[in-house]
Amino acid sequence: MKKFVLAGLICSIALLSTAQINIIPKPVSAKINQQGKGFTINAQTRIFLENDSLKSAATFFNNYLEKYLQIKLTITNVKPTENFISLGINAGTSSFKDAYTFNSLQKNISIVGTSPSAVFYGIQSLIQLLPTQKSTTLNIPEVNITDHPRFDYRGMHLDVSRHFFDVAFIKQYIDYMALHKMNYFHWHLTDDHGWRIEIKKYPKLTEVGAWRNGSIVGLWPGKGNENIKYQVLPNDVKITPANAVIKTDGIRHGGFYTQDEVREVIKYAADRYITVIPEIEMPAHSMAALAAYPEFGTDPKSGYKVAETWGMMNKYNNVFQPTDKTFGFLEDVLTEVMALFPSQYIHIGGDEASKIWWKQSAETQKIMKEKGIKDEVALQSYFIHRIEKFVNNKGKTIIGWDEILDGGLAPNAIVMSWRGEKGGIAAAKVKQRVIMSPEEKLYLNHKQFMKDDSLAANKFLPLETVYNYEPVPAELNSEQAKYIWGAQGNLWSEYIANPAKVEYMLFPRMDALSEIQWSQKGQKNYSDFLNRLKTQFKRYDLMGITYSKRYLTANP
Repeated sequence: MKKFVLAGLICSIALLSTAQINIIPKPVSAKINQQGKGFTINAQTRIFLENDSLKSAATFFNNYLEKYLQIKLTITNVKPTENFISLGINAGTSSFKDAYTFNSLQKNISIVGTSPSAVFYGIQSLIQLLPTQKSTTLNIPEVNITDHPRFDYRGMHLDVSRHFFDVAFIKQYIDYMALHKMNYFHWHLTDDHGWRIEIKKYPKLTEVGAWRNGSIVGLWPGKGNENIKYQVLPNDVKITPANAVIKTDGIRHGGFYTQDEVREVIKYAADRYITVIPEIEMPAHSMAALAAYPEFGTDPKSGYKVAETWGMMNKYNNVFQPTDKTFGFLEDVLTEVMALFPSQYIHIGGDEASKIWWKQSAETQKIMKEKGIKDEVALQSYFIHRIEKFVNNKGKTIIGWDEILDGGLAPNAIVMSWRGEKGGIAAAKVKQRVIMSPEEKLYLNHKQFMKDDSLAANKFLPLETVYNYEPVPAELNSEQAKYIWGAQGNLWSEYIANPAKVEYMLFPRMDALSEIQWSQKGQKNYSDFLNRLKTQFKRYDLMGITYSKRYLTANP
């Protein structure tokens, strides 16, 4: 009988130990001293910086404490004797990039990283050891953590074209990424439905292109008027005002970011060790730009307007005419964009360019004949190669959706594989970097539950599917696998019109995504993740975050 009691006690202690280190994404190693009293943060606690470059990490932590737990600490360069949190850099502590060690004792906490960003990631782990209720004293268990990321690229995307989100929310979104140890923010700034970035040389891009006169109601093709029959046209038939029957809500929607606001966002992200990658869509998804400057389209006389319905890539003419004048326009735009963004990387889209508009354009066909371009697929490749050469000459690198493989991959391009993994595998095999972002696994605008209580893209992506995704395909050998730069979650906003809906679609799937990107492959365990998620939900309650609570009570 005593053996059973002792075994039960040991099991209980083990469970308690596990429950107290509920960090997401899961660290490489985390051990708790069950007999230790822990470290208590109170108003007298100091944050000691061994290096001034660590001020951003200390400030982020202090801001969290003040905002959610009503405690603000003093940051100092003078080392106290006790009751302090020490932040330091030692590049020799690990051979891994952005590695950190975390040690909490009764008298102090020490976070030592191989870089300032590594220390910042250690701060995120400290935040997740804090209580999830407000208190005048905050107890941190005695813990030893050794940690580093699995992938260099840990990205999250936000589409601000379909629905615009203001600077305040973009900053909040970046904070959510920081809490999950992500380091690349893919800002989808232009599309058919709105141009969102100020370009000084072309003011009509925002005067005209940043605004649309309505949006469809409900899932495509929209609920509209019940007396209207929705017309389904063949893919090679152009929609004109005469045959368009899509009903919209008639509500004007729009907005854009000034260049000063863009700089503000970039600085805010940089303080959190997040690189902002802008996306300027081409050669398709460009109706907003063409509404402002129709002369760059294949049919300028027909007139363009900012799109009011989703999808329909084969039905609406949204491609640029590949003239020298058009390339001059795009180069001017990219010149201003590259001057704004310090990022080494510029995303140029490259996806879903329907070839029918180039086939129907006499001017395009003339250009193809003059340049010896055999077909429209080759024209797509010519377009991307020409833009890449310009961007490379400015010292930058392009990223494109996997359609940039069509007709031949640009020599220095990075492929973002969204139509499954095929494109990513092909790029990795020819030794070009890949970001895995397959629609069926990492598009967080898809429904979390089959019978969701919220309008969303009509596809199903439960938490478990996200968590179990492995970014390195089995088809790649060890050498080819090195070209899988990382993974990214995408959030398209057709059916996401406000910040609360963004949060609902993100959480808790962003937690699962972070573990894909950061944690070691062999450590992943879905049941363990769900246990840690319970504490994360309490933290989200403290922070006032809207999240899907059905995971607490129901299965998909």
